[in-house]
Amino acid sequence: MVLSPPPSSTPENTEAPAKQAEAVPGTPQVHRPRRLRRTESLRRMVRETVLTVDDLIYPMFVMEGVGQRQEVPSMPGCFRYSLDMLLDELQVITGLGIGAIALFPLIPDEQKDNAGTESYNPQGLIPQTVRAVKQAFPDLLVITDIALDPYSSMGHDGIVEDGRILNDETVAVLVKQALTHAAAGADMVAPSDMMDGRIGAIRQALDAEGWINVGILAYSAKYASAYYGPFRDALESAPKFGDKKTYQMDPANAAEALKEVDLDIAEGADIVMVKPALAYLDVIRRIKQYTNLPIAAYNVSGEYAMVKAAAAQGWIDEQALVLETLTSIKRAGADVILTYFAKDVARVLGR
Repeated sequence: MVLSPPPSSTPENTEAPAKQAEAVPGTPQVHRPRRLRRTESLRRMVRETVLTVDDLIYPMFVMEGVGQRQEVPSMPGCFRYSLDMLLDELQVITGLGIGAIALFPLIPDEQKDNAGTESYNPQGLIPQTVRAVKQAFPDLLVITDIALDPYSSMGHDGIVEDGRILNDETVAVLVKQALTHAAAGADMVAPSDMMDGRIGAIRQALDAEGWINVGILAYSAKYASAYYGPFRDALESAPKFGDKKTYQMDPANAAEALKEVDLDIAEGADIVMVKPALAYLDVIRRIKQYTNLPIAAYNVSGEYAMVKAAAAQGWIDEQALVLETLTSIKRAGADVILTYFAKDVARVLGR
């Protein structure tokens, strides 16, 4: 049965007021969500998620030498810096209001071995860099990567034996690395290796050596992802055989991330992280509902490279897409975001 609309109370020869011109006949328009979208001021006033410079951590690549500033071919706009050039770049970064960086080293092949012994050299690239950065920029938060892959002749995050990655033996080396970085002045260490038990071992060692104020940003849900290719190019750290699926997480699993987070929290993590970010927004949301700890998300190299490639072809509005992407990561539940877009975004948000 088709229902006819109720008769109009307006005489046939009288026009309805202009303000009712768009009303659907018979449908009272009490709620009009568009009222709050009408102007930029209104949209800002009711905005649920606000991205700020304080949300951003800038990952940076450091290398040996002097006067070196090498662009990463697969990451346009990202560079490997020698220490002197890194310090110059940090003048710009801190001037934009970015308060935290994460350091990743390009290690020469001759310094690499299967045990990653260079990773805990007190005079190594990262300890030297941390000392210099903290002297020049004492208020800048410095986070260091704890993993063996940049230092490994095998390109894996752990010690290799007969094609297997040794867990406990690797953890012992990671502990030495974390202690070395803490002694150099790192504010936080960030174990990215995904070895079992490494958060507890590092926390216990840091506390025993008196580094109780050095935090741990745990790569708790790090997936065996195809999005890491450009990063491995930047550090020349791709695996020499196989893949990392025996220790990084299966991309098909979400509930497992809660188990990893639970273990890391129990072992002393201060911040838990999901990596990559964009393809794992559902995982970020699950973890946000699970814990009150701060959650970090890593907007990784592959995500960065895809945006840059599309922008170079003129297919997208890069600035708009980047802001939308980072806002979506924060909306999903991330409290802080590691992103190679940090400098560009800081320029926009600082206006």
